[in-house]
Amino acid sequence: MILSRLEVDAFRNLEGSSEFSSTLNIFYGDNAQGKTNWLEAIYILGTTKSFRTSQLRECIKFDAGKCLITGTAERGAISKRLQVLISDSSKELYANSKRETISRYLGNLTVFALSLEGLDVIRGDASYRRRFIDRGVVALTPSYLERLSEYNRVVKQKNRLLATAQESAGPDRFHSQIEAWNERLAVLATDIHAARSSYVEMVAKRLEDEDHGRRLFEAESVSVRYRSSLEGKGDLSRYSELLRERLALRITAEIGAGHCLIGPHRDDVELLADGRDVARFGSAGQQRSALFLLVLAQISIYTSAYEERPVLLIDDIDAELDRSRIEALISELEFRAQTFVSTSRRAIASRYQDRACVLLVERGQIVESNANGLQPGAQEPLDGQDDDEAPELE
Repeated sequence: MILSRLEVDAFRNLEGSSEFSSTLNIFYGDNAQGKTNWLEAIYILGTTKSFRTSQLRECIKFDAGKCLITGTAERGAISKRLQVLISDSSKELYANSKRETISRYLGNLTVFALSLEGLDVIRGDASYRRRFIDRGVVALTPSYLERLSEYNRVVKQKNRLLATAQESAGPDRFHSQIEAWNERLAVLATDIHAARSSYVEMVAKRLEDEDHGRRLFEAESVSVRYRSSLEGKGDLSRYSELLRERLALRITAEIGAGHCLIGPHRDDVELLADGRDVARFGSAGQQRSALFLLVLAQISIYTSAYEERPVLLIDDIDAELDRSRIEALISELEFRAQTFVSTSRRAIASRYQDRACVLLVERGQIVESNANGLQPGAQEPLDGQDDDEAPELE
C-alpha cells in the first residue's frame, strides 16, 4: 500500500499536487513554508484525523469555506482515489467517488506518524497512550473503531445520568437505570480491554524480539505493559465478571462523583526504558527514542498482519535524530514503509537525492521535484475520475 499522488485545495497554505516515490520522500525547505502541512494532509487522508489539532476546521485556508484532500493509494495493480472534504461543521469521506462511513473508509491507507506532538504519548496523561494503542488496533481491525465509539457514547450517557442522580434529592431511584447502562458498558468494555491488551502484548513482543533499540538508539531495552484500572481489585483473567462486580459495588461512589469511575477509559500503558519509567526518569533523548521504537513496533505488527507496507511520516527529522541515526533509521525503513520526512536542512535532501523523491517546498507549493521528471503542481485528471460524483471546491 503506497500513496502515489496527493492533491490539495484550500488546505492551510498548501497549493497544487505532487507524485511520490514508493520508498523515501523528503519535503525540504525553510521554516514556516508548509513542509509539516504536507505531512498533515497525508495523515488526514489516511486516518481522517490530524496529528496537530483536534479541530479539523483549523486546517481550512483562511477565507475559504472548505478544504479538499485527494490522494491515490495503490495496492499492487489496484488503485483507489481517496478524498477527505472538510468544512466548518462536517467531514466527508470518499473512496472512488463513493461516500463512505469512517469504518469503511479506514484501511484504505494506513498511516503512522512521528512528530513532536507525538511525545505526548510518552510525557502526557494516560489518554494519549490509550489513543496511541487504539490507533494501532484500528490499523489492524478498522471495525474496532465502532466498538470504541459506542463505548464512549455509553460513558457520556451514563455520566449525564450520574450527574442528574447526584443533584437529585433521591439518588437511589436512579439505580435501576444506572444498572442498565452498566450492563451495556460491561459488554463493550470487555471487548476493548481484550483488544488493547492483546495489541500491547504484540508491541511488547516486538520490542523484546527486535533490536531496533540497540541498533538505532543505543538503548538497552524499552518495555511496555497494559495497566488496567482494575489491577489489584481481583482476577483480571475473568475481566468481564470482575468489571460487573466493581460496577455494582461502586454505584453509590459514582453517583457521589457524578461521573464514571470504572472502565477502560481509566486504563493506562506503562512504558519503561532500561527498567525505569520513561516519562518520569527518561531524558529527552530517551523519550524520543521510546516513541520511535513504539512506532517501529506498530509498523512491524502491521506488516506482519497484512504483508504490505504502511505509510510513515517523520516531521522535522533532523531535530529528532543526529546524522548517524537518520541513516540507520532510513535504512531500516527502506523496505518496511513508504516514508515521508520533512527537514529544513538542504544537506539531508542532497544526501538522499539519488534514492529518494526530494520535494522543495516554498510558500506551500512544491516548486522543485526530482521525481522521474514529474512537474510539481500539475493538475492532470486521474484515471477513472467521475467529475459528477467527486467532491469539488467551488
